[in-house]
Amino acid sequence: MIVRRAHHTGFTLIEMMIVIVIIGILSTIIAGNFTTAKLKARDAQRKNDMAQLQRALETYYNDKGTYPPAAADGGLQGYTWGGVFADANNTVYMNQLPSDDKQPTIQFLYETNTGSKKYHLFGYLENTRDEHIASYLGKLCGTKTCNYGVGSPNTTMTEVFQ
Repeated sequence: MIVRRAHHTGFTLIEMMIVIVIIGILSTIIAGNFTTAKLKARDAQRKNDMAQLQRALETYYNDKGTYPPAAADGGLQGYTWGGVFADANNTVYMNQLPSDDKQPTIQFLYETNTGSKKYHLFGYLENTRDEHIASYLGKLCGTKTCNYGVGSPNTTMTEVFQ
């Protein structure tokens, strides 16, 4: 007499659970990396915006012999973030001053000294592991404390204006 066993195909419950756990771990790792990549991309854009504004401010300084005064809201007096940076003679220094539409709670902060011979420009970087993070206590970039800054060539970032 021949005994035949039924041959089952498919996965066992344990095998399915192991696959689900592995997929969960991989998706968590990928999602974490994606979030960090988004932070780094936004920070790179902010740094680029600030570098472009620095070039525009230096061109303005070369033309006028002074930097534009700072407004009470932390912008350039007479200009709005996101607007055109041009003088009364229609000399355009920057087509659009940087603004952070994706993160409206984060803004830039512009400060000048008396006589407008030096300036500091502050921003907020979301990636707290960025090597350029610094502490500018009391300086607010929107609702966040500024942690990144650049300045005119004749100043240092340790010389923060009062």
